[in-house]
Amino acid sequence: MDTEVKDFIEAIKEPWQAELAHQLRQMVHEAIPEVKERMQYKKPHFLKNGKYAAVISTSKDAVSFTIFNASGLEMPDELFDGPPERKTLKLRKGDTADTELLKPLVIQASSTL
Repeated sequence: MDTEVKDFIEAIKEPWQAELAHQLRQMVHEAIPEVKERMQYKKPHFLKNGKYAAVISTSKDAVSFTIFNASGLEMPDELFDGPPERKTLKLRKGDTADTELLKPLVIQASSTL
């Protein structure tokens, strides 16, 4: 795991955002054991074979989790936004990261990278 990504998550001011970011990071590492992570554009990016698999970003009132290579995945439209090739889940205070839903999606999306 990359120390810059770790430092980024630890520096998130809102505890609920830091917890969600930590949970999402752990889930990505479980879903893609060979994943590489790095900070890019001031956000943690997760790569498989040099290609984007996922990204975590924070804003004032949300934590966003984007899954790349998402074309063809069956995802709940009410939860995810974005074009077919990348889908974003926006989590707000009080939301939970449904890793049981997300992990299989990340596995499937990254399987062809």
